[in-house]
Amino acid sequence: MRDNPSPAQALETLLSSSIPDLVIDRRLHPASMAPAFARFGRTHIPGILSVASAEALHTGLRQERGWVCSTMGSDGGVDLPLDGLAALTPEQEAGFLKLAHRQAAHGFHYMFDTIRISDKVEAGDPVSPVLKAAYDLVNGPAFLEFIAALTGTSRGVYADIQATRFRPGHYLTQHDDHRDGAGRLCAYVLNLTPQWRADWGGLLTFIDGDGHVAEAYTPAFNALNVLKVPQAHAVSCVAPFADGARLSLTGWVRDARPAK
Repeated sequence: MRDNPSPAQALETLLSSSIPDLVIDRRLHPASMAPAFARFGRTHIPGILSVASAEALHTGLRQERGWVCSTMGSDGGVDLPLDGLAALTPEQEAGFLKLAHRQAAHGFHYMFDTIRISDKVEAGDPVSPVLKAAYDLVNGPAFLEFIAALTGTSRGVYADIQATRFRPGHYLTQHDDHRDGAGRLCAYVLNLTPQWRADWGGLLTFIDGDGHVAEAYTPAFNALNVLKVPQAHAVSCVAPFADGARLSLTGWVRDARPAK
C-alpha cells in the first residue's frame, strides 16, 4: 500500500511539474564564438536558454523569499537578514551606509541581495524546485560542454551558483575574481530581468589597465556573459530611479569542486 504524500511533498511535486526542463538554445554554436572569447577574454551571448526556460527562472526568482543582503563587514563578507535591515532607524541606516560607502570608495566592496544556491543544495538544505533546477543546469553536461567549447578548455567540471538581486543603491566594486587555490576558470552571469535600461546602472563593466571602462554589458534578459578569470570588472551602482531589480544567476566554472 502506497503512503499518502505529506502536504509539503504534494506541494513540491506540484511546483516541480510546472517547471520546464531548463535547456540551452540548440541553435547556438559556442565553437563559433570561441575566437572572440580567446581574443577578448569575455563574451555576451543573447538568448542562451529556451524562452520557456528563461521565463521559468525569472518567475521563480521573483517568487523567492530567501534573499539576504550580501555585503562586507570589518571581518570580511557577511549575509544580513533583510528584515533586520528594514527594522533599522533612519539614523542607523544612514550610519550603516556611510561605513559601507567609505570602504567602497577606496577598495573592494559590495552590497546586493543573494541566495547562495550551491551552498544550500550541497548542504542538503531545502530549496525551491526552480533553484534546484538552476543548480542542475549549470552542473549538467550541456552547460559545462558549452563553456568548454567556448573557452577552449575542458577542465571545467563544476559550477557554483548564486542568485543575485541588485536593487537601487546596490553595487560591486572593481575586482578580478582571482583567488589562490579556488580553481576558477571563468565567471558567468545569466541575466534574468526582462527590461532594463543602461542608465539604470547595474552594468557589468570591464576596466582596462589605464582605469578606463573598455566595455560594458547592459543586463539583457536571457543573455549569458562569460569572462575569463582573472579580469578586472565591476557592477556599476544601480540608480535610485531604476524601475525594478537586476536579477541574475551567477558563479564560477571551476576545475574541481571546492574542498569541504
